[in-house]
Amino acid sequence: MALLWEQQTASKRGPKPTLSLDMIATTGIEIADADGLAALTMQRVAERLGVTKMALYRYVPGKVELVALMIDRGIGEPPRLERMTGGWRRKLDTWARQMFDRFAGHPWALEATVGARAIGPNELGWLEEATAALTGTPLTGGEILDVAVTLIGQVRMIAQQAAAMGTRDPEQAMDEAMNAVLSGREDRFPALAAVLADSAGKNQALDFGLRCILDGVQLLIDRRN
Repeated sequence: MALLWEQQTASKRGPKPTLSLDMIATTGIEIADADGLAALTMQRVAERLGVTKMALYRYVPGKVELVALMIDRGIGEPPRLERMTGGWRRKLDTWARQMFDRFAGHPWALEATVGARAIGPNELGWLEEATAALTGTPLTGGEILDVAVTLIGQVRMIAQQAAAMGTRDPEQAMDEAMNAVLSGREDRFPALAAVLADSAGKNQALDFGLRCILDGVQLLIDRRN
């Protein structure tokens, strides 16, 4: 938490630091982007930076803290939704799509953002923007948080499929796999064969999911009003 939240200031005494937390996190991100989170070690980061592992420990206590720094820098600052026009729905749609882009750019972050852990200012800022977009609606505080969590779940699901298949368009890859299995078996699975034929080229998993979620939120708000 201290590394994520407290301003790091250089001491006026002693030699000038040769590294910064930003440099270390950026190097870790480069390694994880290329080879995955399992390939990330303090030794590899130290070698990439041209220092010893013991020197690296002067800045970051271990891999857990390093990954926390990487998450906050990799996800980055959230979109500033208050500058947008069009109401809460357009804001949340933009928010979710930009989150998908961040996860698609750093697939290792999907694995790293599960479970109890320290959360940094950028990541918390994303949640702040989503909740602020719904502030003023008749939704309760718990419902506003649930909307954000539901959108995150949709984004993560599609991003995880994309990462597993090595493509930003997992729906097309899945359709191709399903069609290969169904070939010659259409009479056994007629309904599935029909819908796959009808959906050819219509890759809309992210769009459809976001639209359905936001439609449900709109309906709830309208009923309350």
